[in-house]
Amino acid sequence: MALQNFQYDTIMREYSRRQSQSRRELEERRREAFHKIPRLAEIDEEVASLSAGRARSLLLGKGGSLDELKEEIARLSFERRSLLEQNGFSADYLEPHYFCPLCQDTGYIGSRKCSCFKKAEIELLYTQSNLSEVLEKENFEHFSFDWYSDTIKNEATGQSALETARHAYNAARDFVRNFDSSFQNLFLYGSTGVGKTFLSHCIARELLKTSHCVLYFSAYDLFERMAETAFARNEKNKADEDLIYDCDLLIIDDLGTELTNSFVSSELFFCINERIARRKSTVISTNLSLEDFSAAYSERTFSRIASNYQMLKLIGKDIRIQKLFLGGK
Repeated sequence: MALQNFQYDTIMREYSRRQSQSRRELEERRREAFHKIPRLAEIDEEVASLSAGRARSLLLGKGGSLDELKEEIARLSFERRSLLEQNGFSADYLEPHYFCPLCQDTGYIGSRKCSCFKKAEIELLYTQSNLSEVLEKENFEHFSFDWYSDTIKNEATGQSALETARHAYNAARDFVRNFDSSFQNLFLYGSTGVGKTFLSHCIARELLKTSHCVLYFSAYDLFERMAETAFARNEKNKADEDLIYDCDLLIIDDLGTELTNSFVSSELFFCINERIARRKSTVISTNLSLEDFSAAYSERTFSRIASNYQMLKLIGKDIRIQKLFLGGK
């Protein structure tokens, strides 16, 4: 996905800031060096005069030796570097010092984005995802099946907690693997502490690493943001609203823990419906059973989810409690 306009502008403002800082620092170095070595200013004037003279000759149709001009400028440049080094400066002291020498702080090499721009994209997306710190610990590399029992069974399917976890893990991996080629949504449900949020974080990290735009919200924070947007229209809220509906992946965590009312129910349906229409993927996690979810958010909303999401149930003992008291299964 291309960056949203305001995201692109944020990155380009940083490049503009870097360019301005580079120019300021160069001017400070020039003042310092010229004060200590007056001959440097004379050299700059001579180079400018030679170049201007060559330009005038061309305009007047006069030839003149380009090789001689190059030799003279090279001689003056050598003298310049020598003077700097003799006085304790580096040879490139009066050259611009860029944060990124490859693109010279423009973000582009020709028409192609520089590697530093790609890095800035990923850092910005991480920051705006609301997940920048937690993903260092909660990712596929740290996902463990040790917390899932092979004796606890799902009565409806006969699968153990371990088998259910493996199925959900593989589905999450496939979701990431096929993200750019097929439109998918996931609905993770089950009791508290069985790994739903952890698994959604695993998905988020992989997609953020490949510069996809991922937003994470707890249900409470999402509906609070939607209420602000609905009742206080301004440019910032409009940008937030657009990003919620148009980001590559929206994660709504712990749906059902917020205060559910008609506003929340209608906003959830609109959000789900809008993202389906735009073919933008969503991952939802909830502690509610399917029956309770349908009752809380209406059959219409549940029907929309059931027909457009892969439903993944996780079962087992609360992993947080296991870690705290049991140290394992």
